[in-house]
Amino acid sequence: MTQDRDPARDPAGQRDPAGERDPAGERDPAGERDKASERDSAGDETLAEAFWSVARQLRETSAKTLAPWDINPSQLRALRVLTRRGTMRLSQLSEHLHIAPRSITEVVDALESRGLVRRSRDPDDRRATLVEVTENGLGVLEAIRGAEAGRVFGPLSQADRAHLARILRQLSG
Repeated sequence: MTQDRDPARDPAGQRDPAGERDPAGERDPAGERDKASERDSAGDETLAEAFWSVARQLRETSAKTLAPWDINPSQLRALRVLTRRGTMRLSQLSEHLHIAPRSITEVVDALESRGLVRRSRDPDDRRATLVEVTENGLGVLEAIRGAEAGRVFGPLSQADRAHLARILRQLSG
């Protein structure tokens, strides 16, 4: 009959004096795990700096990425919200983007002039206007996503991209 090993015992069955093991099951008599945790906390500043450096790089390359489609970052954000949330009133889009109603009109005018969105009357309220992404708008958004991914994340392997995406989704809630 086999006995289950007590994690507080070493492989020879002797009691571990510290009674601690690291996550891999190895003994941690000197509390090295806690020291590593402290180093990780101290390293958070470096992690934050690296994060902001990438965010800055994204902002700087954004204009270059969007130039072929003659779209600015506000217009791109509007396309993304409409794609994610679907057809909505201009006032709702304005709230989602945290911009003034007058500004959302300018953003939608520019997108509509390129055939990327379409306006229609709200059947529930004649005074309200709905806006939705067109097929052309979906195609342009997909092309922009591909260009963004290649420009900034091109050096990463597919596995690294998947890990980064998972981590960022976790951080964003």
